[in-house]
Amino acid sequence: MTQAQSGPAAAGNLPPALALHGINKRFSTVHANKDVSLSVAKGTIHGIIGENGAGKSTLMSIVYGYYQADSGTIEVDGERVSIKEPQDALGVGIGMVHQHFMLVNTFTVLENVVLGVEGGMTLGTGMDAARKELEHLEKEYSLEVDPDAIIGDLPVGLQQRVEILKALYRGAETLVLDEPTGVLTPQEVDHLFRILHALRDQGKTIILITHKLREIMALTDNVTVMRQGEVVANVKTADTSREQLAELMVGRSVLLRVEKTPAQPTDVCLAVKGLNVIDGNGVRRVKDVDFDVRYGEIVGIAGVSGNGQSELLEALSGIRPVDTGDILFKGENLAAMDGHLSRWVREHGMGHVPEDRQHMGLVLDFHAFEDTILGYHHDPLYNRHGLLNYNAITGQCADWMQGYDVRPAVPEQKAGDFSGGNQQKIVLAREMERDPELLLVGQPTRGVDIGAIEFIHKRLIAMRDAGKAILLVSVELDEIMSLADRILVMFDGMIVGEMPQGEATEQQLGLLMAGESTNVQQGAS
Repeated sequence: MTQAQSGPAAAGNLPPALALHGINKRFSTVHANKDVSLSVAKGTIHGIIGENGAGKSTLMSIVYGYYQADSGTIEVDGERVSIKEPQDALGVGIGMVHQHFMLVNTFTVLENVVLGVEGGMTLGTGMDAARKELEHLEKEYSLEVDPDAIIGDLPVGLQQRVEILKALYRGAETLVLDEPTGVLTPQEVDHLFRILHALRDQGKTIILITHKLREIMALTDNVTVMRQGEVVANVKTADTSREQLAELMVGRSVLLRVEKTPAQPTDVCLAVKGLNVIDGNGVRRVKDVDFDVRYGEIVGIAGVSGNGQSELLEALSGIRPVDTGDILFKGENLAAMDGHLSRWVREHGMGHVPEDRQHMGLVLDFHAFEDTILGYHHDPLYNRHGLLNYNAITGQCADWMQGYDVRPAVPEQKAGDFSGGNQQKIVLAREMERDPELLLVGQPTRGVDIGAIEFIHKRLIAMRDAGKAILLVSVELDEIMSLADRILVMFDGMIVGEMPQGEATEQQLGLLMAGESTNVQQGAS
């Protein structure tokens, strides 16, 4: 198919690349997909959006063979197919690029691409043929990457290209991408968009699962909206808007912009000086970091995941030891303290929402009401002479669940049985409802639906306006630019830039996030 014949205009004369009819899927009492039907036109980019628990990931897991539908049928190119495992999906031309890459870090690009489908009478013969095919795919789709590079040495943007190449090498005509921009810089996002448009123009079909409405509007031809397991709309992207899509997702109008007045910062609450932090492997993850956070302001730290933000938050909250440097919280040097530091900072007004809710924010085997007092179980409100007051704990948990719209609002349900977004709400309620003087918050809206994002952003602004100090770490650049009063950028463990929110641009921040501080300085001069 030539470029002139490809794209959305050519799709009308062809059967759909993918058609789903009456798909139903239950998990115990949860009806995850309810009679779902949709059609994805060949040679288009089709978005699927919805809140947490809307059923979109379950639906794509059925398409890719991770789950089996209880009822309903799947058609590929007009032919009914049976997909019982991922190999079946690949066999009918469906590939998937996962949010968390499925790559072997110690292997080369070429080895990862051919892993499991080496072919040839000998490994050498198969690898030679694979190298030629890989070079062809790279040139055809602008996916250039060194085939002999070690995956672990590549930035995440290039690793994502390898995942796309893997799917194309296996013959994928339809690509499903799950939240593909979550770990990319703005420049890498722009390049990914160019790649996806090139794939579409060459006749490939793209299905994009994302919660970012701006990306839906910029990238897709058509969009399906799901709510509570059902399809509530199938629309042409050109005929809708971010506001309309948000209302369809949530069932009510949603404020997409953060409304706030200028910050009124006062005294310094947290001062970090010459901080160095070493991880368990002896690698220095935080390098000579200096900054402060004042009462009445939100300081945002932008950066691609893995550049020291997690270790910084852990050191500030007393979870990870400091190598050298000072952490002054309300005038006390936390770096000089020994033992039970995390308990001390909580008792003195520091809250901490960790980036990884499942491994650091919650005990998944605990009931939700137990998780709402983690770190605070010594509080006399809950604990009298070593005996827990379960009535007080469950009653408070029920109130918080209602206030934060945790679904289901069942304090006795185990934390691991809630969806990721609802787990996040439990952690946020525990830390924010104690009215801390300083809140350390990592990825506050990761995996949270759009209605809850609006609520969380309002709560953070309200805390700031009440004179609290907030340190916000987020990979969502829109979130940083909307909420933060001052923005710091971390790259390779260092603070490589600082600017007031009003002076920051997405391009500047993106270059700093990629380590291009010289280019930013030259561009600003």
